This record gives sequence, structure tokens and C-alpha cells, in this order.
Amino acid sequence: MTVVKADIAVVGGGLGGVAAALAALRRGRRVVLSEEYPWLGGQLTSQAVPPDEHVWVEQFGITATYRALREGIRQYYRDAYPLTDEARRDPRLNPGRGRVSRLCHEPRVALAVITKMLAPHLSSGRLTVLQPHVPVAAETVDGTVRSVTLRHTGTGETTVVEAAFVLDATETGDLLPLTGTAYVTGAEGRAETGEPSAPEHGDPGNVQSIAWCFVFDHVEGDHTIERPADYDRWRALAPDFWGDAMLSFTAPSPRTLEPETRTFNVNPPYATVSGDEAHGEDPGDLDLWVFRRIAARETFTPGSLDSDIVLANWPQLDYLGGSIIDTPDRDAHLRAAKAQSRSFVYWLQTEAPRPDGGTGWPGLRLRGDVTGTGDGFAQAPYIRESRRIRAMRTVVEQDVAVAVRGHGGPAVFEDSVGVGMYRIDLHPSTGGDNYIDVECAPFEIPLGALVPVATVNLLPAAKNIGTTHITNGAYRLHPVEWNIGESAGELAAFCLDRSLTPAEVCSKPELVRRFQAVLTGAGVEIHWPEIIGY
Repeated sequence: MTVVKADIAVVGGGLGGVAAALAALRRGRRVVLSEEYPWLGGQLTSQAVPPDEHVWVEQFGITATYRALREGIRQYYRDAYPLTDEARRDPRLNPGRGRVSRLCHEPRVALAVITKMLAPHLSSGRLTVLQPHVPVAAETVDGTVRSVTLRHTGTGETTVVEAAFVLDATETGDLLPLTGTAYVTGAEGRAETGEPSAPEHGDPGNVQSIAWCFVFDHVEGDHTIERPADYDRWRALAPDFWGDAMLSFTAPSPRTLEPETRTFNVNPPYATVSGDEAHGEDPGDLDLWVFRRIAARETFTPGSLDSDIVLANWPQLDYLGGSIIDTPDRDAHLRAAKAQSRSFVYWLQTEAPRPDGGTGWPGLRLRGDVTGTGDGFAQAPYIRESRRIRAMRTVVEQDVAVAVRGHGGPAVFEDSVGVGMYRIDLHPSTGGDNYIDVECAPFEIPLGALVPVATVNLLPAAKNIGTTHITNGAYRLHPVEWNIGESAGELAAFCLDRSLTPAEVCSKPELVRRFQAVLTGAGVEIHWPEIIGY
């Protein structure tokens, strides 16, 4: 066993964890950052999903460091890739020209930029990164976390990290049960939250589906994978509300809940998709190839790519079989989620209906070199919902939903520590719910949502803040998670510098204002600008 001491321990190296570490490091603090998977960056890298962002992302509504990450990704392509002259000149370069985002890109490019952002702190010795490590135990005394024990996933060796502050940036809030921090899981009942979209009765096991994503292209030859042993099981899966088998191009529309049949056009000419769509004005997934394409042939000089490169993060991959939180069946559910995705790959290669009347695309090739794996699947599952702290302030649907509030103006919190914008977007759940899709106003992140009701020195730094099952659907995406992590890292450093607790800061308006001044000085936007069009 090894013992490591730091000012701040950040457990979980996803986007929130990286942002938290960077924030604490710029305040001169010593940080230990741990991560389970080979790549730092979470949903942007190990989970392989390009950013889901709001429509104003190029102008405002993100932190300065998140903007640096985005621009760093673009600059990496300009420096290292054979771009066309048009693409190289484009200040809003979108390498994949996908419809889901203004910045569809390969996961390892984001990893390279994150590595660059952390590099000077590694050289200074103020940052220690422990990979691949997972938390397995913690010592908590009178509500104060004294240490966290991490286990190397390969060797089994343990490291005890002692720190004045502990930040939980894991994908599912794994430190909360280990530290005795009060938390909730799954769906709260309507009687508890008063939310119009909440179910009548709560269910801790009812969480948003996870998905095991994969990356592929299409080239000459037969790249069909071995027929999965459980293929028939997944081929027969057809939830009542789906409209067809899940191994199909059909899935419910998130807005109408009516079944829609998507298209799948392999390597389509870029001219078939308008420029606005390709830059994110239409985030619809009606064509699965274009929806999350992460490298488009037309972005690069002729002959550079034999095919577009596409990320599969589609409704048909959503795993409904059970929650991976607080269950002894976690590993079985993870294996099943990946098996479902593997069967979808095989279906695409052998049975999927083609526009020309044939079936299957044997030329579809999994790209493990893009995901950093041996099989073309992401290193980690894409996780949409976490354990959530019992917080001093819990954001509910009534705070942010346009229909409830009666207008689309920004949802304002006096103790705001950041901003975000996304629809309340809940994917089909393990409790059998269909999509829940609610129009959401531009919102702020209240400081109270980052402060546990009892634990003194633990802060959430990812999707584990004080939201509900419903509002988590808006607060869970890439730029918001980064903002949460950055503000949590700043809060830990602020408290250490002044011998305060987060609860003390949260409860005193003057301290809240001082902390907000620190955040704005660091480039964190805490309020939305006054514009016409919300």
C-alpha cells in the first residue's frame, strides 16, 4: 500500500474531473487525479462521444477553459491533419461535419489537448495522475473525509490518498456511498419534487439507459465480425413502445414518442447535407451516418480518408436491462450493454436493409485504433445518470422548464456558479419509461447544488450534483459537466485559502459574492447575457 498526500483529491478523470483539477492547480494547490480508464476525458474520450452543446456555444455560455479545450481541438487538426484549404480557414472547423454538434471530432484528439492542458502541472510535480485506478474505500470521521483508497485495476495494488478536500468526479458518484454522503438514485416521485414530468411513484432503480458506443468506417472487403452467441436474444428484443425490434433503424422520436425509421446512407456526398445542418443547426438523428460522424472525407485533402469515420451513439444502443448503480449485477449489465451493441454491429453488417434493396454492409469496419481499444468499442460505456448528492439546493423541473415557468428567459439563481443550456432530455429508462423531452430555459448552476447537506469536505464534480432524475437530463452534458467540475475545484481552493467549509460559503451571501468574483475572474460565466431570442 502506498500513501499519497495532497491538498485536493479528484477521483474520476472525466470532463468534470479534469476541469476540477485544472482549477485547483491554477490556484497553486497540490492535486491527485485518478481515473479508471486509459484515457482522461470521460464522455469526450473514453466514452468516445463528441460534445452535446447549446446553439450559442461559439459566442457565449461556456467557461474560458472549456472554450480553450474546444479551440485546442480545432488547432490540433490544423497543425497535424491534411485539411483542405477551406477547412483550414474555417474559424468554426467541424472535422466530422456531423449534425449533433458544431465540433464533431475523434476522441483521441480531445485526449491530446487534455494531455497538453495538464502537462505543465505534471512537470511541476503539483499534479499526480493515477491510472487505471478505482475507489474502493474511504475513511470518514464526523462528516469529514480523511482519505480515499484507490485500487489499480490491473495489479490490485492500493493507494491511500489523504487530502483536505475530496471531489467526486466519477461517472456514477462512486464516492458517495463509500464516504457516507447522503445521496439519491433513480427517479423521485411526484409527491417528493412536485415535478410535472416525474412519475407518480419514485423508483431508485429507474435510471436513464447507458449505451456502449463504437466507431466504424466503410471500406472494401468483408469485415463482418463473428456472429455473437447471443445474437438471437438481441434480435428478438422489441420493447412495446419502440415500434419495431431494437435491431432495426426504427426508434421513438424523443419529441413525439412516435416510432420513426432512420436512414443510413454510407459515405454520402457532403452536398446532400446543408451547411447549417452540418454545423449543428439541425441536431436530428434521422440519418444515423451523418448524425455523429466524427471525420468527414470532405474536411481533408483528397485521398486522405478512404471513408468517413462515424461514432455510433444511437437509440438502438440504449440498454434497458437494468441499472448499474447500487446493484450486485453491475458487471453483468455492463457486459449486456456491450453485447447489445455488438449484436447491432453484426446486424448492420449482415441484415440491415440497404437503400438498393440488398441487406447488410460487410464493408463496415470497426475502428479500434480510433477508440484506443482492440475491438472498436469505446473504452467505457456512455453513462447518462449518476448518484446525486442530497444538496443544500436541488434543481427541480419547475426551476428550468419553459412550460412550467411560462417563458424561455434564463433560469436565474442568486448563488450561480456557472451556466448551461440543453433540453431536459431523458432517454428510455431501466424502469420502462419512453423518452422524456421537455423544453428547458438557459439555466444557471446554483452553488447550493454543489454542497452536500452533511459531508463537510466532499464536493460533486460531475453529474452527481443536486438535481433530480428529471433535471439531470439537462445538466448532464459535456460543457455543463466541465463547468461543474471547474467550479468545484475553485470552491475547494477558495475554502482552503480561507479556512472555510463549502456550507459556510453557501450560507453567507457576502462569501457567495466573493466566490462568484473569483469565478468570473477565471472566465466562468455565471449569468446569461441579456439578448433577444431566449
